[in-house]
Amino acid sequence: MHDPLSQVIALLQPRAVFSKPISGAGRWAVRYAEFGQPSFCTVLEGRCRLAVDGYRPLTLEAGDFLLLPATPGFTMSGFEPATPERIDPKLTPAPTAEVRHGTRGGRPDVRLLGGYFVFDSPDAQLLVSLLPAVVHVRGVERLSLLVRLVGDEAGQRRAGRDLVLTRLVELLLIEALRSTPGEDTPPGLLRGLADARLAPALRQIHGQFARPWTVAQLAKTAALSRSAFFERFTRAVGLPPMEYLLAWRMAMAKDLLRRQDLALAEVAERVGYASASTFSTAFSRHVGQAPSHYARAQQ
Repeated sequence: MHDPLSQVIALLQPRAVFSKPISGAGRWAVRYAEFGQPSFCTVLEGRCRLAVDGYRPLTLEAGDFLLLPATPGFTMSGFEPATPERIDPKLTPAPTAEVRHGTRGGRPDVRLLGGYFVFDSPDAQLLVSLLPAVVHVRGVERLSLLVRLVGDEAGQRRAGRDLVLTRLVELLLIEALRSTPGEDTPPGLLRGLADARLAPALRQIHGQFARPWTVAQLAKTAALSRSAFFERFTRAVGLPPMEYLLAWRMAMAKDLLRRQDLALAEVAERVGYASASTFSTAFSRHVGQAPSHYARAQQ
């Protein structure tokens, strides 16, 4: 059985973790500019407020985990009114010690462990668009443990560090996303997988993307009429079925062109095209450059 979520995480290629402890006390507030890269944190003790641009404010409590796959602008603060200190993470040097907000010294009101990483995939924008913009999970101890392991590994220079961090972040992403109730998320992959009718169709698309699927065939796997399936899939996933299939084929084609020394005809066959010329035309229209040019640029 193919697992679409695991495939998306693998294609995102997360790496290069930075992690730091954060604390706040008294009157404090920080306003972070849009970052664009994925960031995360777990609350070790205490409480604070978080307002992510475009989303309702959250109260973060001990044991909570937060993931922002593309980190828009946000404000984090205590519960007393304060003028936010403005920080641009793209310009501010990464801190080398604990970050303290508000009153210096003494016991903090909140302690967090946070960090960020990057996605190496050239298709990151497409793949991230399939995930929720804000992932807030409460009371999942496995997530807190994984964040602590990430923090411990990131602070060391042991042999195999980069590989361990990459695997830990992959686990962190999968655990966070599968702990999110899909039916309550915005349109995307998680919401589609949470729909018992749509999940089989999504697994078929991911597992047999080279097959010449039609909407009617996919609707049959979902036990829905063609029109009902098309409407339900588009509403849940955010793309019509054939557009999603095309986007996934192109993502897999990019991965093949980037990773393997394959003839163009073989890449075309693997992603469901009868000839190299037909594939080249579709790829050029979707990506904006010919597959041969794309492969050379990636190498």
